[in-house]
Amino acid sequence: MKGVLLAGGTGSRLYPLTRITNKHLLPIYDRPMIAYAVEALVGAGISEIMVVTGGTHAGEFLRLLSNGEDHGVDRLLYAYQDRPGGIAEALGLAERFVGDDDVLVLLADNVFGSSIRPTVERFAAQAKGARLVLAPVAEPEHLRHLGVPDLAPDGRILRIVEKPEHPPSPYCVTGLYCYDPSVFSVIATLEPSARGELEITDVNNHYVAVGEMSYDVLEGFWGDAGESIDAYYAVNDHVRRHGANRPA
Repeated sequence: MKGVLLAGGTGSRLYPLTRITNKHLLPIYDRPMIAYAVEALVGAGISEIMVVTGGTHAGEFLRLLSNGEDHGVDRLLYAYQDRPGGIAEALGLAERFVGDDDVLVLLADNVFGSSIRPTVERFAAQAKGARLVLAPVAEPEHLRHLGVPDLAPDGRILRIVEKPEHPPSPYCVTGLYCYDPSVFSVIATLEPSARGELEITDVNNHYVAVGEMSYDVLEGFWGDAGESIDAYYAVNDHVRRHGANRPA
């Protein structure tokens, strides 16, 4: 399995912290944010990684991570997204890197309290398709800003709704996605959304529609440090007190 870390975007929700740097280079406790994402993949047994970034600070990732050796990465590559085209478009830039392998995609502003290795192992046991990680969210007003799964009585995902006015379940889709190599064929069929981007929710709903979507429900901490200033500092506080990517 290959790993793809998505570290682009304008970081507008963390402005003015992001006025002079990419949000994924901001500190979380004692390390740059992206270091936790790299650690998560390496801790899950993934040692071939591509970082997809963009904007005027893309070169700073090379200065920080270099060839990945100091972070336990065997092979580290970089790709540049020259415009904000969406998560699915960013993943598409990694097609030649991934080849015929499975791929784990992680939004580099997502921080997990515990190791993601169990999800990687469960996905490896699947014959094909995709796998997501869901997290429980207690506040409906928070869910209205996230991707939310609509669940059948037997637990199957019926669809994923982006930013629903009336959330159909108390869970959100985190920024960790596992796909088989067919994901790049799916991306090739997508049409841009109303905001002009290729949406990862459309990719996920494809796998839901063909009955090839599985998921885990997270136990423990998950935070999206890029969601807002408050979320950024909440993740900082948690990591300072409890750490991140702890062995399962």
